[in-house]
Amino acid sequence: MQDLAAPADCRRGIALAIAPNGGRRTKADHPALPIGPSELAECAQACLEAGASMIHVHVRDDAGQHCLEIDRYQATEQAIRQRVGEQLIVQVTTEALGRYTPQQQSDLVRVLRPQACSMALREIAPDVPHEVAFASLLEWMRRERIFPQIILYDAVDVARLQDMRLRGVIPADDIPVLFVLGRYTASQQSHPADLDEFLGVTRQAPFSHWTVCAFGRDEAACAVTAALRGGHARLGFENNLFLPDGTVASDNAALVAPVANALRGLGRSLETAESQRASLEAIW
Repeated sequence: MQDLAAPADCRRGIALAIAPNGGRRTKADHPALPIGPSELAECAQACLEAGASMIHVHVRDDAGQHCLEIDRYQATEQAIRQRVGEQLIVQVTTEALGRYTPQQQSDLVRVLRPQACSMALREIAPDVPHEVAFASLLEWMRRERIFPQIILYDAVDVARLQDMRLRGVIPADDIPVLFVLGRYTASQQSHPADLDEFLGVTRQAPFSHWTVCAFGRDEAACAVTAALRGGHARLGFENNLFLPDGTVASDNAALVAPVANALRGLGRSLETAESQRASLEAIW
């Protein structure tokens, strides 16, 4: 298994995901924030052309609030597929945002049967009593070939997931994870050095498929740093509106382009949806 502290293999593809809207921001934050199915589909196509291989989807209710409604997810995926076919992995969020219980999050996955989904460890399994249901969900997802991504906010989350893996709660030797850099800081301004906290904990028991997301104008720097150290990156308006020079990005694709161009310029290749699926299938 790869040592996360070691330089990445130049031959290995790097997966770029786009998180275009999140559950909190509105068009008051940025007029190009995509909300409905058609806007998300248009965004998906632009980000695919910029270098993304996955789109991380949030949907909203009629009041514009974060929701986990099945029909809205289905309509959004259909719109995205009509635009880009299978050229992007569609990953849905199970984020609670204070509105949903672990059971409701699990129910979403079991009914929707998405291609991929992200789950925050501290939401889906907030304590030991919830671990049985979490393990059952993961076992079912593995049988159904649904790719999980476990969201980890700090070193404590990482250590807990590693412990769950050792205790057999995780029904596999490995599982894809997302390291969120800078979430619990006063300014929510991430820096490349924030990655060290996560990599320090995982050195002895690494996750082979890890991704980072970051806040603020250093999002691109964090993404490139992660890629060069063996990881992948998630970008987008969910966490950041700024280009590396501090100006506001025109749209989500504008956040993908500088990272994709930098990595290509450094001799790295980008994953396609097809190659990323193969990478995920190898561990899940």
